[in-house]
Amino acid sequence: MKLLVGLGNPGPAYDGTRHNVGFDVLEILARRAGSPSRRQRFQGETAQAVIRGCPVLLLWPLTWMNLSGSSVLAARDFFKIEHSDILVICDDFNLAAGTLRMRPSGSAGGQNGLADILRRLGSPDVPRLRVGIGPVPAGWKPADFVLGRFSRDERDALGPVAERAADAAEDWVAVGIQAAMNRYN
Repeated sequence: MKLLVGLGNPGPAYDGTRHNVGFDVLEILARRAGSPSRRQRFQGETAQAVIRGCPVLLLWPLTWMNLSGSSVLAARDFFKIEHSDILVICDDFNLAAGTLRMRPSGSAGGQNGLADILRRLGSPDVPRLRVGIGPVPAGWKPADFVLGRFSRDERDALGPVAERAADAAEDWVAVGIQAAMNRYN
């Protein structure tokens, strides 16, 4: 089984914010997989699905972005999932809006949710798919920017990007990280 984790903040106050791009991509994956039923577990919401013939667990941590690691750790330990079989999908304000960047390992690059996951799992070797939402406009604090809502134009542009990120996640499941990186980076 593979674990796909979408990062975001819980609750309607955060719906449609830049920081919830990971949740948005997971929603697309769930829809494509036939909208499997969801359960509350692992301090999050989960759905078991099949993507291109492979069983996956979709996980929306409901622990707040910066504490996502405890949710991912609980799911990893329960299903005994290898780090290489976990894909974290998150926003990145250091990447230009619409850019996708998949990596098999590395630092958190300033993404606090990813940082907590890497810390809790005890390894930087966790694949991740970053969805660019940047840059932060001059005079803005990064926290205000990521917690802000997309403008109508940004939301219209995000749709195809989120669909493409879902495509990248599906390719990661089906053909592995190298092939997905070659296609989407």
